[in-house]
Amino acid sequence: MSVSPAPDLAATTADPAVSDAASFAAATGATPAQIADLEAFRALLADWNGRMNLVGPSALTDFWGRHAYDSAQLLDLAPKALVWADLGAGAGFPGLVLAILLKGRPGARMHLVESVAKRCRFLEAVVQALDLPAEVHCARAEDLKLTVDIVAARACAPLARLLEFAKPYMDRGAVGLFLKGRGIEAEVREALASWTFEATLTPSRSDRSGRIVTIRRAGHVQR
Repeated sequence: MSVSPAPDLAATTADPAVSDAASFAAATGATPAQIADLEAFRALLADWNGRMNLVGPSALTDFWGRHAYDSAQLLDLAPKALVWADLGAGAGFPGLVLAILLKGRPGARMHLVESVAKRCRFLEAVVQALDLPAEVHCARAEDLKLTVDIVAARACAPLARLLEFAKPYMDRGAVGLFLKGRGIEAEVREALASWTFEATLTPSRSDRSGRIVTIRRAGHVQR
């Protein structure tokens, strides 16, 4: 097992205050078509949220900075990856944001994995409305057999439990990219009681207290 810090993206890359569509585009290089799709996603989220409480108020009031930009930064860590899985896709962060940004790339595919039926219905509605290169799997993450380049998750579960969900994908060659907040160092220590893995912690560009955890070669500790 090894855990190492990555180069500080917040220090080496401009860290603009992303608060709206224009600043998101400036920070990410998103095209007008991508911004239009993200605006449509935001509108659908607001509409559906009024009926089934998919997200808290912050997801709508700080959509561009805290949620869209937080999701989009994963592409910088895996710029050549085309096939992704988002575990516990929920309201579409990061999966729907990444699917929008990957749209138009030959071979791009986002697998949105979610076990709650109402969230699956929302995800399917957005995928259909925006004609995204994505597929919704209304299933438990650990029950699927998908071959992907990257397995991602945000606010899904503590790392030790998240590795249980992600292991079937990593066994098929995927690299894990997990968006985490403060306290991730403690999660890593806890996970090491039952797992071996190589981890890199990259500072988040949307939240200075956050980290992106890159996981490779995960396996259970042999007793």
